[in-house]
Amino acid sequence: MADLTAPAATDQKPASGDRAARQDEPIWDIIELLFFAYRDFVTEADDVLAKFGFGRAHHRVLHFVNRNPGMKVAELLDILKITKQSLGRVLKQLVDQGYVIQKEGANDRRQRLLYVTAKGESLAMKLAGLQTARVAHALSELGPNAHEAARRFLVAIVDADNREGVLRFIARADRARRQRS
Repeated sequence: MADLTAPAATDQKPASGDRAARQDEPIWDIIELLFFAYRDFVTEADDVLAKFGFGRAHHRVLHFVNRNPGMKVAELLDILKITKQSLGRVLKQLVDQGYVIQKEGANDRRQRLLYVTAKGESLAMKLAGLQTARVAHALSELGPNAHEAARRFLVAIVDADNREGVLRFIARADRARRQRS
């Protein structure tokens, strides 16, 4: 078990002029800005979802199934890092209300492949539109190359052993979306 009373270990020394005056001092401003940014990033989507009786787990399922039609339930579990029971509850609601359908795999009938319906795609795109507007506005305030800098920062936050897989996953979804358009 981790010792919660010990200062967090870090291999990185603050750069000269960095706000972190001591090596063991947390980077409070960035930590808190990430909390506040996430809060505001999801607020508008949360408001829309609440009208349907849905929450953030429903949003994440709709997002990833919309971006990856035919995704296996096992893949979604791996991405979301939630229990099978939690995903089952959320999926049942989305299926029962006509946002997602499940099909059995062509080669393996035990596989459950997920697809959004037209209704599910419409909701997923509405939520993505709200979040895109917020991100685009923020990037526009930062000037040239902001998108690439933000992307590099976020990729660097992803665990190093997962980065390549995450980037492949995003690229695959991008390619599939372009082919459907």
